[in-house]
This record gives sequence, structure tokens and C-alpha cells, in this order.
Amino acid sequence: MAHEVRGMHHLTTITSDSPKTFEFMSGVLGLHLSKKTVNQDDVRTYHLYFTDDMGNAGTDITFFDFPGIQKAVHGTDEITRTTFRIPSDVSFEYWVDRFDEFKIRHDEKIHEEFGVKYLNFLDFDDQQYALMSDEKNHGKFAKGTPWRYSTVAEAHAIVGLGPELLTIDNENAMHLILTNVLGAKEVAREGDNTLYEFDNGGFGSQVQTKLVRLQNRGIQGFGAAHHLAFSVDNEEELNWWINRLNQLGFPNSGFVDRFYFRSEYFRPTPGILFELATLGPGFFQDETYAEAGHHLELPPFLEDQRASIEANLVAFNSGTDDGANEF
Repeated sequence: MAHEVRGMHHLTTITSDSPKTFEFMSGVLGLHLSKKTVNQDDVRTYHLYFTDDMGNAGTDITFFDFPGIQKAVHGTDEITRTTFRIPSDVSFEYWVDRFDEFKIRHDEKIHEEFGVKYLNFLDFDDQQYALMSDEKNHGKFAKGTPWRYSTVAEAHAIVGLGPELLTIDNENAMHLILTNVLGAKEVAREGDNTLYEFDNGGFGSQVQTKLVRLQNRGIQGFGAAHHLAFSVDNEEELNWWINRLNQLGFPNSGFVDRFYFRSEYFRPTPGILFELATLGPGFFQDETYAEAGHHLELPPFLEDQRASIEANLVAFNSGTDDGANEF
């Protein structure tokens, strides 16, 4: 295809507690809270972006904290697990020690998926995560730069998102959407698990599907993912993809201006939401690096609602300290 989906942009999930998520993502995993803003469709809700040092696409996990939402019930037709890439197989020893130090629940054993080593772990909401070794990654999708103020050793720091796991009950439908519609290639298959890759990008451009039959559909809530976003180069490319989805008859959001990037949303299945998002303009257009994550930033069209928005949010991580986030 002349127009390419490049790989991961971000993974958005749901938390029960934004301050605790900040402590977990920045304090334990060493990610940079590069943007503290709100859900533009529900301004009662934080939207927190945890990234590499400079907020690069493909390194980004984001969180909503919808008021009153129930805990997720896992099942099929959902985004089940978020994967983070670490530099090498040797890095697992460092992370097991770190998880034990912070009392983070994790599997006892490292396992392999498609010839690559993984370690599963959980947060306080039972959100499902995994670390994966980037040692065998030869793709062209760029690695992130570790957050300069992280307490994680740079040699073992997270370098980006890895293959996100989709649990599905209709293999043919998802296969056609990932390949024929979005242009991914099937690169490997192990039993009911299939690995897809966009644009020869390697681990940061992969999606893994797991076929599970005779299971109830998952129920979205805190402790589960909300949507998965893929990168496209710019607005021109995004509009091309919107036109393609319209021509193929996919209901979709159309063009959405998120200020920090431009987006479009559609559902490949009833329980899974995909987003296509542009690589820019980026997170630091409305605040400096030192300010990032310390102040509630709002896109211009919400600025006149600041007082009422702030009144509904739990404050945390205010002020600056030479650019380092405070706990």
C-alpha cells in the first residue's frame, strides 16, 4: 500500500485512581508524565499521557479515570494486555528485582511468545501488562529515549510499546481488517495466536491476536484498555484513511482535532476501538518540558471552562523541581 500505518501511537486504558497511576507509571516503570490534561469528550475525567523523555509516539500509554465506572470483566472481543519493550533479555533480572522491591505482582517465570521473552505483571487495578525483550528487534520503528529523571537504570529502561494483545472470537474478521483494510502483514502464527506487523516496523509496530471461543465478551471498566491508536504521518495521510474507511463502509468518527494530534476512530469489532493518530504536533507546544505533567493543560477550546474542570479533579504532582516529576 502506498499509504502506511506506521505502528503504535498510544494505548489508552482506564484507571480507578489517577494519583496511584502516576506513582506506578512514573515511580515504578520510569515513564514521563508528559501531559496532564482531560478527556475532551468527558471533562470530568483526567487524560494522563506517560511516555519516553520527549513524548514520542509509540512510547505512550494514557489513562482515563471515569467517575463511578465499574471494574472491568475480562473476556473476548477486547484489548487484553499492554506490552512494554525493555532493551534485552538481561534486563529481566533488573525488573524482577525492581518489582519485588515495590511489591508489584508478576509471574514467577519469564515465558516466550513467538520466540521473544515476556514477563507478565499487574497493577493495583489488576490491569494486565507485560515486559518484552527488544533484543531480537530489527524493525525500523524508532525506540524511545528514557526519561532523564527516572529512577530506573537507563540500561534497562522501557523503550516503547510492544505488541498489544487483542482477544477475539472472530479470527477471519480481524484478520481482514488488520491486513486488507489497514495494511498489516501476518508474520507468525502459534496455535490460536497470530502476530501482525505494520510497515516492517518491528516490535513497536506489531499486534497480537488470541482466538478464544465460547467465552463472554469483556465488559469495559477500570483495569482494562479503552482503545488502541496507530500512527499515521500527518493530516493528509489521516484524511486519506478516513476516506478509505468511508469508501469501505466502516462507521467512523471522521476527523477529530485533539490539539496534540489529529485522530479518527472506528471499531473493527463491537468491543474494540481503534484510533488512527498523526505523529504531531506533539505535547510541548503549549508548555515547556519542565512544566510538563505538573500543570493541568487544556486545549484552547476548553480553556474558558478551566475553573469548573479543575473543581472536579483530584490534584496531584503540582509544581516543578528542575523538570522532575514530584510524588
